Amino acid sequence: MTHAMPTLPLPDFSHERVEVITGRRSGLFITVALHSSVLGSALGGARLWTYPHWSDALGDALRLSAAMTLKNAAAGLDAGGGKSVIALPQGTVLDAERRRAAFLDLGDAVESLQGLYRTAEDVGSTTDDMLVVSERTEHVVGLPDAVGGSGEPAGPTSLGVYESLRATLERVTGSADLQGRRITVSGLGQVGSRLAVRMAAEGAILTVTDVNPAKRDLALELGADWSLPGEEHLVPADVFVPAGIGGLLTDDVIDALDAKAVCGPANNPLAARSGADRLAGRGILYAPDFVVNAGGVIYLDLEAKKIGTRAEVMARVAEIGDTVRRVFDEAEGRGVTPLEAAEGLAAERLAAGANRHALAR
Repeated sequence: MTHAMPTLPLPDFSHERVEVITGRRSGLFITVALHSSVLGSALGGARLWTYPHWSDALGDALRLSAAMTLKNAAAGLDAGGGKSVIALPQGTVLDAERRRAAFLDLGDAVESLQGLYRTAEDVGSTTDDMLVVSERTEHVVGLPDAVGGSGEPAGPTSLGVYESLRATLERVTGSADLQGRRITVSGLGQVGSRLAVRMAAEGAILTVTDVNPAKRDLALELGADWSLPGEEHLVPADVFVPAGIGGLLTDDVIDALDAKAVCGPANNPLAARSGADRLAGRGILYAPDFVVNAGGVIYLDLEAKKIGTRAEVMARVAEIGDTVRRVFDEAEGRGVTPLEAAEGLAAERLAAGANRHALAR
């Protein structure tokens, strides 16, 4: 069952280029948003999702691509930010033929940017879908292992989130140990499920939920409590882990949130940027999403560029925990929110990249 993305206002437009097409094979709305190529060819996944209106899909692509610029910069990658979205009208179910058509159309749209943007799998898409995209463009990463690609990036993403969670726990409890810690996971997709399994094995006391009731089986398997979707933020927790769609942390949810900290893989979990100040005002520590969830993109970028062995790449991913610690230290030292501190970290790299480009002219 596919659930629609919440309707959010269009963000400010600060993008280099945005392509919007009606797929000539699929008839679907497809957009590729290139936010920045200052640090190099942009990298960001392709989302296949249901939206109330095409403008909601466009807004999602604009928000996500801007977040990718911050994510890639803060992660120290020589990669810009971009994102692509294939929008399904409500009630649409793709058969295999139309799904293939949609990703061929996406390949054409990506190719039109002539290498300024590289796509990969994301929410709703798979490595097999990326193989279809590769029939129309070479600017795609994360192809299946079976064809020599780097495969599914959810494992590296979950590793980065795990190390971020440990850094966050350390800051709010004095110890990075998960044993006996109360953790709430909202969303049991590829990353959320992996996290839940690992934390349960380390003795965390878990509350989990997902919009798909079938995920309750995983909760039973792990001995985790199940919460009704939309009520999970009311459960007392050391760390609340948003691991589903964006926009979950509205003002009302933040005001009722019973947690010491928020740290999770969901992109854009704050419904509004002011949510970071609202969390701080309640004494809830916020680990910025674009730092926490960068493991997948680090893995995909370094694997595609053949930088380091697989073990060295995963070691680089694990260093995300240290980046989170640096963000917390910076925020405390400057008296700002962790979001502002993380944005500052990304801005430094972007400014350096822009200066490098200016000198090269």
